[in-house]
Amino acid sequence: MNAKTITPVLTLIAAAALLVACGKKEDAAVPAASSAPAAAVVVKIGHIAPLSGAIAHLGKDNENGARMAIDELNSAGVMLDGKKITLELVTEDDAADPKQGTAVAQKLVDAKVSGVIGHLNSGTTIPASKLYSDAGIPQISPSATNPKYTRQGFKTAFRVVADDVHLGSTLGKYAVQTLKGQSIAVIDDRTAYGQGVAEEFTKAAEAAGAKVVAKEFTTDKATDFNAILTTIKGKKPDVVFFGGMDAVAGPMLKQMKSLGIKAKFMGGDGICTTDLIKLAGDALGDEQVFCAEAGGVEGEAKAGMDAFKVKYTAKFSSDVKLYAPYVYDAVKVMVAAMVKANSSDPAKYLPMLAATADYKGVTGPIGFDEKGDIKNGALTLLTYKGGQRVELAVVR
Repeated sequence: MNAKTITPVLTLIAAAALLVACGKKEDAAVPAASSAPAAAVVVKIGHIAPLSGAIAHLGKDNENGARMAIDELNSAGVMLDGKKITLELVTEDDAADPKQGTAVAQKLVDAKVSGVIGHLNSGTTIPASKLYSDAGIPQISPSATNPKYTRQGFKTAFRVVADDVHLGSTLGKYAVQTLKGQSIAVIDDRTAYGQGVAEEFTKAAEAAGAKVVAKEFTTDKATDFNAILTTIKGKKPDVVFFGGMDAVAGPMLKQMKSLGIKAKFMGGDGICTTDLIKLAGDALGDEQVFCAEAGGVEGEAKAGMDAFKVKYTAKFSSDVKLYAPYVYDAVKVMVAAMVKANSSDPAKYLPMLAATADYKGVTGPIGFDEKGDIKNGALTLLTYKGGQRVELAVVR
């Protein structure tokens, strides 16, 4: 091989060596697969409430309570099985309609959420609860009060408020013993909630010595009550009890005033909202309307609730309507059970949730009985005066 031949060969060898060296440098710059950051572990929690329709303001209040809890937990950091998780809120709208409620409940089941907070209404909560039970997904309602919800034998059903037996019976006794009502008219909106609380109220009022002089019904979408109110006016009741929500109670109060019905007006937690003030307008009166909120705190526990309301208003530029604190606590209780079980797998954390005995929430201590009902649930009796809700007493 002559010199002319050797020179190109050496050049090729040098170029190849340079390429190998460059390749080694590039390889060294690529991090090993094991050192790449692990994908975030996402845990989905479902929330269902009416976000459209007449009581969408209450549904949004509930959603805000859930979002506030999720944001706080993510900010603080939640560890499960040695990994930091990210909680994701999956929200759906049931429009307070049972058929739509089961449809969106199935969506959450299909999305494989680890738990469900909701629904708001008993009429949507009860049919949806079977879907969650069949799927083994824990469900905590922050507001459904119909007793049937936790009396179906489902191990997945829980609630953080007192039921209609407690609510209706307390209001029935109060109507007779405190308001001195002797003749009482009862109206309900034909929903599971409205009928349930009206029935319990009626039983308690009659047991306390009152006479129910009229039983009427409407719907949760009605706006004209003149026919039934005219019938009731002829019975001259001392008290009119309405089983339903604030969106119906407000117009009903206005029509009672226009007809000259001066009876005291009572209802359950569904009417016991801050929005009733604007819905009823000048028909609200002072100490004319009495209601009970399904929950309540007293003594030192009030500081926690007051702090919650301040944070809520700062975050959402809106006052608490009614159930937001109970939704907030429901989310926190559910995640606390996951932490105890060190897992978001429903089958693993469900026993821990059922065993909850003394969780300290902003709504007071939370513990569940064998049915999934809150133990020693409180009620707050309220009236309206000077355009404000005024607390009368917390009873258990």
